Amino acid sequence: MRMRPTLSWAPTEDLPSATTDPEPIAGALRAGGVLVLSGAGISTESGIPDYRGEGGSLSRHTPMTYQDFTASARARRRYWARSHLGWRTFGRARPNAGHRAVASFERHGLLSGVITQNVDGLHQAAGSDGVVELHGGLDRVICLSCGDLTLRRELARRLEEANPRFRPVAAAINPDGDADLTDEQVGDFHVVPCTVCGGVLKPDVVFFGESVPPQRVEQCRELVREATSLLVLGSSLTVMSGLRFVRQAADGGKPVLIVNRDATRGDRHAVTRIALPLGTALSTVAGQLGIPVRDETAGSA
Repeated sequence: MRMRPTLSWAPTEDLPSATTDPEPIAGALRAGGVLVLSGAGISTESGIPDYRGEGGSLSRHTPMTYQDFTASARARRRYWARSHLGWRTFGRARPNAGHRAVASFERHGLLSGVITQNVDGLHQAAGSDGVVELHGGLDRVICLSCGDLTLRRELARRLEEANPRFRPVAAAINPDGDADLTDEQVGDFHVVPCTVCGGVLKPDVVFFGESVPPQRVEQCRELVREATSLLVLGSSLTVMSGLRFVRQAADGGKPVLIVNRDATRGDRHAVTRIALPLGTALSTVAGQLGIPVRDETAGSA
């Protein structure tokens, strides 16, 4: 069953006031067993915009839906042209202080797991292990006919060879790796098929309008059941794919803490929302706990 895309949310009730004191996060981490659920907001400091925050990508474009992608060759051409260009920038993004702090908390045994709604792989690049990618990862490509799974860098090489003169300048890069291009810039971009069966290739991510695989949802539900508390980082929780775990934790009597500068759809289920930039909040908490935040990509402490 496919989910109906939810692109926006606005509060219809008075929500609890936010705080700028990160001490509740430190308290939860001291107790251990914290499950992290991260959204696009944790990657903005790496140069990847979010969907719904100030200047978010939804204010200027509508993401590709699963239904459009599978139904239209023209839509697939537009998507792959934009995504191919976006990958050149997206693939160079590096973890920021927020990602590194999460990895440090994990190394010190304070976390029970990490679930991310992001497809950028930055938690793993920062050193986090066993990350559950709720919406998949852009570094992989899957064939919709035979299920063959390949690395995105191999597809990027094939697309470069098939489109040697494709050098447009994008107006912006979006959280899903898509670049803003006009129809004229897309032009007659050539899409390549699966090398195994000739079928349609799709990034191994959950598009808007597509369901998260049931086994992945159950894996996340089990993580919530095992956790002591749930720490939401940089997610508006607009879509049910993430909100369901907040509701599950709250229904199970487990504290939910949210770090997000704007109100979220999960605020009424949370014991607190900390309205601070994520890098600032998590670096401050790491300092309070005496935990060094290492930059794994630079090999320095």
